[in-house]
Amino acid sequence: MHELLPFMLALIIAIVLIEMLAEKLRIAYPILLVVAGLLISFIPGLPGIQIDPDLIFFIFLPPILFEAAWSISFKEMKKWWRIIGSFAFLVVFFSALTVALISNYFIPGFTLALGFLLGGIVSPPDAVSTGAIMKFVRIPKSTSAVLEGESLLNDASSLIIVRFALVAIGTGQFIFQTAITDFFWMVIGGIGIGLLGGWLFIQAHKRLPTDAPSDIVFTLVESYLLYWVAEQAHSSGVLAVVAGGLFLSTRRLTFLSSASRIKGLSFWEALIFILNGIVFMIIGLALPEIVKGLRADGIPLRTAIFYGALVTVILIATRMISSYAALIATVMFRPSVAPGRGLSRRRILGLPLLLGWTGMRGVVSLAAALSIPLTLPTGEAFPHRNLILFVTFTVILFTLLIQGLTLPLIIERSKLFDYGRELPEDEAKMKVKNHLVVETIRLLKEKQKMGEYEDPHLQKMIDQWEYKISQPEHLRMTERTKQNYLELLENQRKFLSGLNKDPELHEEYINWQIYQIDLEEERIRLL
Repeated sequence: MHELLPFMLALIIAIVLIEMLAEKLRIAYPILLVVAGLLISFIPGLPGIQIDPDLIFFIFLPPILFEAAWSISFKEMKKWWRIIGSFAFLVVFFSALTVALISNYFIPGFTLALGFLLGGIVSPPDAVSTGAIMKFVRIPKSTSAVLEGESLLNDASSLIIVRFALVAIGTGQFIFQTAITDFFWMVIGGIGIGLLGGWLFIQAHKRLPTDAPSDIVFTLVESYLLYWVAEQAHSSGVLAVVAGGLFLSTRRLTFLSSASRIKGLSFWEALIFILNGIVFMIIGLALPEIVKGLRADGIPLRTAIFYGALVTVILIATRMISSYAALIATVMFRPSVAPGRGLSRRRILGLPLLLGWTGMRGVVSLAAALSIPLTLPTGEAFPHRNLILFVTFTVILFTLLIQGLTLPLIIERSKLFDYGRELPEDEAKMKVKNHLVVETIRLLKEKQKMGEYEDPHLQKMIDQWEYKISQPEHLRMTERTKQNYLELLENQRKFLSGLNKDPELHEEYINWQIYQIDLEEERIRLL
């Protein structure tokens, strides 16, 4: 443990530094983390990282999925539920089926059950990689909502395939009727446990005298508890976390204070960043060990790379075919929402191609691959485990490097995305702010009519808000003004730090005032 701890600390520092470099180079940080992990793994004398397959899902997936459910717009998910559902379930199953058939044909000794296991592992695109790439390019909000919604749900569908495949491999048989029953219980039970657990957690938050730290700890515990309860009930832990996370997210204003929301956001951002960083580092770090396993199994490295490249091509092709199939189905069955009005033929045909190119693999595929047990229930070694791991690592590496590095360039050069009536970000924010100003004035005047004429501060507040709506240009700050104000805030912090040397002043009150300045700085940076 004492030997591993310095290595893990150095790994976390490396993750932070690599993320800074990725931001500077305008490259998605998962790409650099995978490459860095691969390079670090060749340093002699480094301790090997061994993760218990039974714990890999429980360590990484619950908080990652829970945070994703909190971050996504549920309103947008409802708006685009048809295409999200088709990509999250039908496309995943189509991809897994295609991989199963091809691998069963090309890989000697690879049964159809092993093919479905591999297909289920590599079928879900990674939300983290896509999100990191989308930071550097502008895409329509509708497209972003589809990609985020798909990535939130496709994990559940792919892991259900993995579970059924593992059962078939372990027992040597597949009973269709039992599988259908189990499938519906996994879906319905997982969602039901998630919603019930979410409701119970809200009641606990409301009735217990919690503060921001305890609220944050509760939310972390909630993600693991939802997953564990659902898994104990033999339903889908992933769907339980997603359903519970969405339920809690849509009601966060009713049971969390503003302090809990502000502090919780920073906590979850840091936690998920570290978890994702460790996972992507593990992808690179573990590859040499997997290669050793391949050699022990007598599989040439060149042959294994060919299998990985073949599966990568299959996944890219099936996603693109699915994108065009979704377009055709929309034109046939939902012509009113089909993309056609005002769009050129080039754009209509190019959009599915571009969406098909967004299928980078990552965290879930790695977790699913590492969760494969070492042995079967009979005690025999799990067949082709090292090959499945290597193919999974290869697919993740190829999709991150090939699709991840080229996607921003393709989006910018192709100019295929049509923003239609979508307002620019600055105008959209200003529109929301103007609505807020109008509603604020209405509420203040309503109070005035209710008899609160004697309060001199009320009229002053009305005058201030009416000035804002009559002079909308004053809602914006120039960059120069913003920088001057931020410099003033920094000087105030320095003054308070010096004032803290006075023994007559309590440090708690000094820190409280510094916190107010920090909040003001964040508000100014968002203007």
